[in-house]
Amino acid sequence: MNNAIVRARKIIDNYNGPHMRIMEVCGTHTHEIFRQGIRKILPESIEMISGPGCPVCVTPVGFIDEAIMLALEKNCTICTFGDLVRVPGTEDSLQTARGKGANVKVVYSPTDAEEFAMQNPDKQVVFLSVGFETTTPSNCIAVKNAIRDGITNFSLLTANKTMPGAYEAMKDSTDLFLYPGHVHAIIGTKICEDLVKEGVSGVCAGFTGSELLTAIAVACVKYQEGRPFFVNCYPRVVTEEGSDDAKAIVSEMMEPCDAEWRGMGEIKNSGMKLRDAYSDFDARKKYALPHIDGKANPACHCGEVLKGEIKPPECPLFGKVCTPEHPVGACMVSSEGACSAFYLYGQG
Repeated sequence: MNNAIVRARKIIDNYNGPHMRIMEVCGTHTHEIFRQGIRKILPESIEMISGPGCPVCVTPVGFIDEAIMLALEKNCTICTFGDLVRVPGTEDSLQTARGKGANVKVVYSPTDAEEFAMQNPDKQVVFLSVGFETTTPSNCIAVKNAIRDGITNFSLLTANKTMPGAYEAMKDSTDLFLYPGHVHAIIGTKICEDLVKEGVSGVCAGFTGSELLTAIAVACVKYQEGRPFFVNCYPRVVTEEGSDDAKAIVSEMMEPCDAEWRGMGEIKNSGMKLRDAYSDFDARKKYALPHIDGKANPACHCGEVLKGEIKPPECPLFGKVCTPEHPVGACMVSSEGACSAFYLYGQG
């Protein structure tokens, strides 16, 4: 065990400050904290809360319904990451829609979808563009490539979201945020510093066990001081400015829009959509999709889980009706979902 881990463990073990609720915004953090057994070593006065940091989990039901409409009524080939295939829509998932004739292809990147469109000019290809600041630049690059390659049978169905709006919406639900390192590698740390002025504390963390323990230990020390704070515990990757190149391509091709977050409702200017100059690649405009208000299963408590109001085992469906093999809600489907973490690693 290296010295950094030993020091962090000592600080955490000896924490005697007030009860502290830490919201790990990032789904990858949630799973890694479970995998490393970190929850099991925390004193009772430190409580980890899983927040809305899984893009698949916060994508609303209506988006799945839109994708199914594109596949079944507009005869589009849907290209998507694997997790989204099993997320329930109002009546169907993309997986069950396949049985009704939907053409759904799992890809590993938006550029894979663009290349598939180039190789299949007879097919109308739609990539499901879901993600936060980390993945949005690659979606823009795929559109750039389609323009370069003269491809007209490729478009995006966007559900891209930005984290600052979620921080604002969730700031009263936690004592401090464990900020996602990959998001802030793109957008920088200014938003975190600005939130301190509003009384919101947080630490930005990496993804190894050592980095997570260090961030929690720093939170222990700073929280006991009784003042709002922000500490960047991931400085080898996260800077104050973030990535100028990534921010530039997103700013060039996309613009903010209001967006619905599962369980949280609409958050103003928290989404990203293609600018009018790229409307030929906007699936909603290209196929004149109507607005769809999806209806989630009323028995599913994903919304409360995403807001940190309950832990997954408190949902009456958890582990009974809802399992990774037969998911009722998105939080059990996604490889970054809180429900799947609690199910796979125990209720720690």
